Amino acid sequence: MKLIHRIAYYLGGFGIGLIILFFFLSGKKTSCDYSPNARTLKDIRNKERAFSEETIQFLKQERLDTAAISRMLIDGDVLFSESNTDLDSCKIYRIEADILETTLKMTVENCKNLATIQNMSRASE
Repeated sequence: MKLIHRIAYYLGGFGIGLIILFFFLSGKKTSCDYSPNARTLKDIRNKERAFSEETIQFLKQERLDTAAISRMLIDGDVLFSESNTDLDSCKIYRIEADILETTLKMTVENCKNLATIQNMSRASE
């Protein structure tokens, strides 16, 4: 078999495989969250959230709503050096993100079924 025929068969099979792959994965909520940062944020996003009184006061003071927290959980960076991940029950994560031209940090207590936003602050504080 000539080299050109081998390449044609390979590309034909590869193309059919891609079409089948896109057909099966098109309607599903598939994602590729492999980094520790992405997995942590996704885990927190998928849980029920609770807000401490301090967080609610900060949001009122800064004229923000819970959409800012949702945006932080999508675009934010987990600061593992400032987080306490050695706990058995509820791990404490520090998340930083740029929201409305301001860098905000929040502390999240991530338990099995509930993620509690303990506090928020500007990054300079």
